[in-house]
Amino acid sequence: MIELKSPAEIARMHVTGQFIAEVLDELSARAAVGVNLLDLEHHARHMISERGAESCYWDYSPSFGRGPFRNVICLSVNDAVLHGLPKSYVLRDGDLLTMDIAVGIDGWVADSALSIIVGTPREEDLHLIRATEVALEAAIEAAQPGNRLGDISASIGEVAAEFGYSCNLEFGGHGLGRTMHEAPHVPNNGRRKHGMRLKPGLTIAIEPWLAATTDQIIFDEDGWTLRSADGSRTAHSEHTVAITEDGPLVLTRRPSEKAVTSTVANSDALR
Repeated sequence: MIELKSPAEIARMHVTGQFIAEVLDELSARAAVGVNLLDLEHHARHMISERGAESCYWDYSPSFGRGPFRNVICLSVNDAVLHGLPKSYVLRDGDLLTMDIAVGIDGWVADSALSIIVGTPREEDLHLIRATEVALEAAIEAAQPGNRLGDISASIGEVAAEFGYSCNLEFGGHGLGRTMHEAPHVPNNGRRKHGMRLKPGLTIAIEPWLAATTDQIIFDEDGWTLRSADGSRTAHSEHTVAITEDGPLVLTRRPSEKAVTSTVANSDALR
């Protein structure tokens, strides 16, 4: 069942989304060479506790996991892309770090992710991250009332192909609102003008993720962390988006992003 949210409910989700944006901006500033992933995990816990928010990940027990997830953020490094289980790992120069977090405030959830380079970047890693960012912005632009869900999915797949990557369809975006995962599923590739019609009040997490040279994934030994099957680098960008009468509203836009998004309309500017 898909629940359409009222403008007042979307406003409450926006509050949660802006908190998540603050967390990701602060953790991005802290993620440096020599920093342990567990330091980032514990700082996220502190921020969530101070805000009176509730982690959507703590005790999360989906069918594919191994036991409950006992952390508040997913931290994935290099060839890891989704559900990275935080562990004692000291970040190295050139690491590609993905941070993914979902929390609830006063019963309303938002979800967001981004990938960053720690220290000295490699051009191929920047290209991969840009691909996910441009795909995300293209998908957001397609999230117009009256369009179809397939328009969002196709936008992601088309940008990925333009950048030279292929999409995995096992894990993608999703509805959310009162809980972290609601209908509908939002695949990272699809056909335009197909799927459910987008109506004002629909709230979804759009999350293109890519691996450099494969669209296949494997589970790590921890039962949670998903990695590229061939060990190639990965990247992931995600925002919570509300469909409104006036178009898409990004609920998790980070303050640090605002200088970048004005150039996204011309994706060539980010390649």
